[in-house]
Amino acid sequence: QVQLVESGGGLVQAGGSLRLSCAASGSIFSMYGWYRQAPGKKRELVARITSGVSTNYADSVKGRFTISRDNAKNTVYLQMNSLKPEDTAVYYCNAWGNLDARGYWGQGTQVTVSS
Repeated sequence: QVQLVESGGGLVQAGGSLRLSCAASGSIFSMYGWYRQAPGKKRELVARITSGVSTNYADSVKGRFTISRDNAKNTVYLQMNSLKPEDTAVYYCNAWGNLDARGYWGQGTQVTVSS
């Protein structure tokens, strides 16, 4: 059974930092991604990392957020610096499972940035 367990969300002031973690289990995972969804908006890609550790980022977070992975722990991280109120959203982890060729979602973690 595949599970993605996210942690690290919370309330932070503008300019602050948070680090999100997503621990994956139950499959072999190649690509990971972090997405976010703000109230009344569509879910959007924030950052993605491949098995070859190639990364890409949404323009809105470039230079502020960093995605990384620890393959030994099947864990992906999102380091978020210089946070802005517009970063407020529920952040979701996504992982591509190689065994059944499909994507999986975590339950989401709330990030709130106060001005």
